[in-house]
Amino acid sequence: MVSWVQTLLFVSVLFPVLMECKIRHYNFSVVLKNTTRLCATKPIVTVNGKFPGPTLYAREDDNVLLRVTNHVQYNVTIHWHGVRQLRTGWSDGPAYITQCPIQPGQNFLYNFTLTGQRGTLLWHAHISWLRTTMYGAIVILPKKGVPYPFPKPDKEKIIILGEWWKADTEAVVNQATQTGLPPNISDAHTINGHSGPVPNCSSEGAYTLHVGNGKTYLLRVINAAVNDELFFKIAGHDLTVVEVDAAYTKPFKTNTLFLGPGQTTTALLTADQGIGKYLIAVSPFMDTVVAVDNLTGIGFLRYNHTFAFTPTTLTGIPPVNATSVTSVFSESLRSLNSKEYPANVPLTIDHSLLFTIGVGINPCATCFNGSRAVAAINNVSFDMPTTALLQAHYYGISGVFTDDFPAKPLIPFNYTGTPPSNLQTMNGTRVYRLAYNSTVQLVIQGNSILAPESHPVHLHGSNFFSVGRGVGNFDPGKDPQTFNLVDPVERNTVSVPTAGWTAIRFRADNPGVWFFHCHLEVHTTWGLKMAFLVDNGKGPNESILPPPSDLPQC
Repeated sequence: MVSWVQTLLFVSVLFPVLMECKIRHYNFSVVLKNTTRLCATKPIVTVNGKFPGPTLYAREDDNVLLRVTNHVQYNVTIHWHGVRQLRTGWSDGPAYITQCPIQPGQNFLYNFTLTGQRGTLLWHAHISWLRTTMYGAIVILPKKGVPYPFPKPDKEKIIILGEWWKADTEAVVNQATQTGLPPNISDAHTINGHSGPVPNCSSEGAYTLHVGNGKTYLLRVINAAVNDELFFKIAGHDLTVVEVDAAYTKPFKTNTLFLGPGQTTTALLTADQGIGKYLIAVSPFMDTVVAVDNLTGIGFLRYNHTFAFTPTTLTGIPPVNATSVTSVFSESLRSLNSKEYPANVPLTIDHSLLFTIGVGINPCATCFNGSRAVAAINNVSFDMPTTALLQAHYYGISGVFTDDFPAKPLIPFNYTGTPPSNLQTMNGTRVYRLAYNSTVQLVIQGNSILAPESHPVHLHGSNFFSVGRGVGNFDPGKDPQTFNLVDPVERNTVSVPTAGWTAIRFRADNPGVWFFHCHLEVHTTWGLKMAFLVDNGKGPNESILPPPSDLPQC
């Protein structure tokens, strides 16, 4: 008789990956927590009473079972930003897109597998503006025994950038919705929940990164800010970028990181300067006339054995409109494109799309000045449904959405030139339908209506390759000749330059309904969003799984 030990050994040899994958259990309790920042206290929405929230740790191909229980007065959902959610769209998290929200007193078990992913991502609330305080890191380690494709660091550190409002942000967005005016900007930028000293609050605490001389640290930097693209610098120290959005890159050295909301950058830091204290600076980028929180968030890198009153080594920050810094950083990013981690860029295209993005003005009888600020893709401002799109698609519920989202602007114009006189947009709950495994080239074109602006856009359910970018109007005859189809950076969120364009390519190999939107929350609120509907393929392995029994109801 074959012993159970022999059987186990046989199975582990035959199916080694199955033996390595684990089920990771987490419990997230959404609770209010009185929190003091900027010398003022207010209740904030947190997970497990922590701000920032707890880190989700797992390995590539692990299954995550995470129960979220809602103990606050608001409806909540959580989005696992950048997780592919292969066939598990029910766990993606955007309210009224893939699920109805978790109502007060209710709970929901998010269930997903981290298939073929490793690196740094983030989770955050995905309803209203709750993500101002409800966010945290996702760290996906390589499979056991698989090394990093870069020198092994001595330690790893998580650095989450954010924004802080003194006011209740739900009141801020509600007031903006009622008046039709832009919402108030934030009062500070934070590093791991702390802004450092600010005007009128010199006692505000700061994050300190403690390092040992000669040691190398892997910094997992996350921009969880709501509306601001950010620069990140450490005085006297260079950073070597090795991964963005959980995709390995060719290493490159820089003294300044640039991250839009929702983006992550993992970089190596070698503590090779003299013992002392060095400034960490987080500052905003805005190269147009739009108002921005211009306060610099402050932290410190401190070497072990540094004396208590050692003066801080300072650093200059990029100008707020440092477009060239953002361009150099963005254009330095390249996929690793190795044998182990290839860049599988689609070379033939089934759908060639042009999406213009920007803001507009619609009439509003009850609003201040009789008008409302809006935003749109191809002049369509998205109307949020009251039934989740994925449920409507799966169960064939009619009247919730239409699948006629325009593949290109219905009325072409000089997108980055003199804007048209009519600033109004159309409204609709419209999706763009894709056959399973079809390939997409999407050119995202910023426009100059009211004010051109840099837009970080995020695609749920898929990574994409950023194959080109430029300033001005996209030229379909010339610009594709400059596309990088060999080793373009792979991302889930990419910045479209002010009055410019970005071209991305992806394969629609994940059945479901996938949100596509600007990750500036103000623009999402105004309607700069849509969804791709990816049909099932052939057989169960190319079809979305059935909905879980505890899926929240609207």
